[in-house]
Amino acid sequence: MSRPRADEEEYWHSSKCRAFTFDDEDDELCQLKESKRAVNSLRDIVDDEEDELEKVSWSGEPVGSISWSIKETASSSSTSLEGRDSSLQKGSSSNAALPKQVSSYSLSSLFKGRNKLPSLQSLSDALSDTGVKNYAPELRRPKAEYKDYSSDWSPKDTVRRMQRGKVCSLERFRSLQDKLVLLDEAVAGHDGNVITAVLIFLKRTLRREILFRELEVRQVALCHLIHFLKETGEQKMLLDLLRFLDRTEEVALSQYREHLNIQDVEKKREFLKGCIGLPFSPEDISHIQDHYTLLERQIIIEANDRRLETAGQSEIFQKYPRKASILNMPLVTTLFYSCFYHYTEAEGTFSSPTNLKKTFKIPDKQYVLTALAARAKLRAWEDVDALFTTKNWLGYTKKKAPIGFHRVVEILQRNNAPVQVLQEYVRLVEDVETRLNLATKYKCHDVVIDTYRDLKDRIQLMAYKCKVERGSAEEEKINSILNNTQIRWKN
Repeated sequence: MSRPRADEEEYWHSSKCRAFTFDDEDDELCQLKESKRAVNSLRDIVDDEEDELEKVSWSGEPVGSISWSIKETASSSSTSLEGRDSSLQKGSSSNAALPKQVSSYSLSSLFKGRNKLPSLQSLSDALSDTGVKNYAPELRRPKAEYKDYSSDWSPKDTVRRMQRGKVCSLERFRSLQDKLVLLDEAVAGHDGNVITAVLIFLKRTLRREILFRELEVRQVALCHLIHFLKETGEQKMLLDLLRFLDRTEEVALSQYREHLNIQDVEKKREFLKGCIGLPFSPEDISHIQDHYTLLERQIIIEANDRRLETAGQSEIFQKYPRKASILNMPLVTTLFYSCFYHYTEAEGTFSSPTNLKKTFKIPDKQYVLTALAARAKLRAWEDVDALFTTKNWLGYTKKKAPIGFHRVVEILQRNNAPVQVLQEYVRLVEDVETRLNLATKYKCHDVVIDTYRDLKDRIQLMAYKCKVERGSAEEEKINSILNNTQIRWKN
């Protein structure tokens, strides 16, 4: 069937596809729908204009078949190649048109043969296999996305974008007023990362005097900058800032902290000696003095012990070789080292434990704990006993422990003390319940039996009889106590 001429002209002069504009924000899915509508309209034209008769080529093959399409493609390719060669020979290469991309399927085979041949591709698949889309113009981003790359942002908007993790250039803030407004907005946002980022920008673009003066009235930003300088190790700028703020004690502490970066022992000693004159508080100056004295004492002890160990003149160094140097060790570690290797030395020597206790004013509890751990590790039980034995003004001896005998028992048990030594100190625990628990836990049977006897608890004593070995000395002791008629049992 044929269309009226007026309708046909109106059809060919009109288009269902809209022209491309840069403001168009349609995605590729909308463009694909428009392409499908155009293809469907072409398909209707072909279906209307073609009759039901099957068309054949000059060779007798049906038009639209696969074999006909292949031959048609080959002939078109050869024709285009011949045309291109001839145009190159004539020297008109500047005006020659690019060869068109040839599809392997004709339109009639695509429209009519789709239902007959399931293996044929759709028009969109056929176009995707060709290089046509490689030459398609790249679509521009929507205008809304171009705002991300704009530099015309207010300080408040810039801070908000930084909080969302977006990249922002701070170089547009050139005047001092703009930079301070940006800093105030960052502080008002309560985001430490944003505040630090703005401070790094100000540190790089402002003179130190101006930066310090403005931060003096902005304490939150000032604290962030001080912490940042400490973390990054910018010691020079940190000291300049603290001096500007007239924080003399913090300046002294910052300078003292530099000793951590000194590896040489002699240089560190000289550095600590120079730190003694810095304006520390009275409490801090005593610690600096102790640090210097301790390092000086450690240098002397280390040199002497290394000489004795190398020469083999000390039996304890041969039996228990040193595992590490004493240099730069804490005071408690130095005291343990001294109690382990130099416990019997006179108080006048630098390595004597009593000398260390007196020089650095070590409390009795700390000294007893350290000395007990050192002597128990050496299994020197006589030294342990002497550590807790005291005499009164009448000459009577008494055992006393400033740390409590229950802790003494635990330390001795960790060092595998024999039962006889444990029983002696378990008896000295004042609290009855604690004494029974420790005696039961560490199998000090005599202590448990004597405690129940003193409590006159016949039932508990008979119950504990079942826990000891049958025929043992402990069982005989329990039977002897139970048969004693002089004891007045409470139950």
